[in-house]
Amino acid sequence: MADYQGRKVVIIGLGLTGLSCVDFFLTQGVSPRVMDTRLSPPGLEQLPESVERHLGGLNDAWLMAADLIVASPGIALAHPALLEASAAGIEIVGDIELFCREAQAPIIAITGSNGKSTVTTLVGEMAKAAGWAVGIGGNIGLPALTLLKHPAQIYVLELSSFQLETTHSLQAVAATILNVTEDHMDRYPLGMQQYRAAKLRIYEAAQVCVVNADDALTMPIRGADKRCVSFGVDVGDYHLNRQQGSVWLRVNGEKVLNTDEMTLVGQHNYTNALAALALADAAGLPRASSLKALTTFTGLPHRFQLAWEHNGVRWVNDSKATNVGSTEAALKGLRVKGTLWLLLGGDGKSADFSPLAQYVQGEQIRLYCFGRDGAALAALRDNAVQTETLQQAMEQIAAQVQPGDMVLLSPACASLDQFRNFEQRGDSFAQLAKELG
Repeated sequence: MADYQGRKVVIIGLGLTGLSCVDFFLTQGVSPRVMDTRLSPPGLEQLPESVERHLGGLNDAWLMAADLIVASPGIALAHPALLEASAAGIEIVGDIELFCREAQAPIIAITGSNGKSTVTTLVGEMAKAAGWAVGIGGNIGLPALTLLKHPAQIYVLELSSFQLETTHSLQAVAATILNVTEDHMDRYPLGMQQYRAAKLRIYEAAQVCVVNADDALTMPIRGADKRCVSFGVDVGDYHLNRQQGSVWLRVNGEKVLNTDEMTLVGQHNYTNALAALALADAAGLPRASSLKALTTFTGLPHRFQLAWEHNGVRWVNDSKATNVGSTEAALKGLRVKGTLWLLLGGDGKSADFSPLAQYVQGEQIRLYCFGRDGAALAALRDNAVQTETLQQAMEQIAAQVQPGDMVLLSPACASLDQFRNFEQRGDSFAQLAKELG
């Protein structure tokens, strides 16, 4: 437990996380100052009147007068104002650091470019299935500091690379980097190694490191050590085993669950399940209740979620696949009895789509592309069909599907050219599937 009495605290960034920081300090008898670059940030109406605030920019004088700055993950440590404060010896932390100093229960910490929300939620479900009081939050759901208000036997935190940059006191009972693929390069001008270095901080004082045997970038910087437990498709302490048409989760050579018993589908979700199981085992959760949770967990909305099944046709909503790496993860190892009808499209954010080409060839796949970057995506294979909208593509597909087919929306693009967000795009897909299918 840290003592903040007499500290001059400045919080940068409001919103849910900023408000949780304000509440935390007020409870400690410290009145922080708050600043936000936005004139009307979310949560402003909930900020107590007594709290000094500066809106529409940063207040350099306040920053230099502080002895503790709590920075939102949205502001880069490379920002000139923060560089100046750091050079002056002013401590800069994030809300996760404040949480780690206070937490009285073990922490399972999860990061990665893709899949972290699914794994975080799944581990949380495993703890609930065991009857443990669990706090789940961080980069997903509730801000970490809010979790301190309720007693917990274990905390499960999803952490972004931005959050890890300002965290020094994390001592996870189990930590994982699920994968490292190119993302947020605008924040990491030195490239992938700088991005990876931020994620590697999660292992620093961890008791167990759960690493991806198929992704060398998830290994500790000096390579695997005795703390490491691995998961992977074909190799690793936790891996998949194909037998007589079924895929099993296998742990140290022992088959523990047939994936036919799981609601989650797709190889990437099976490896997410392996990672979650490895974390739960490392934290001492009972294996039996963890496996039970794997059979009942239906997945998070818009993440390879079965939206509709009718006449032997599965309509799968993976609208959260807003980048190439996420769509690649969905397609890698995907097995469909009949034809896969793949929907790609939206705003590609200037991405290189070529890594998808190898997954969209062959007789058993039909490619339909829509939206702003429809033409670039349609160029991935001959006879791809391009339409203006998602609805037009789905209407054409619905007239041709057969039992055993899968219709998959995994767009590899942002949705903002035609939808408010990926959720609205996914809801639209699910609604159309029910109407057309």
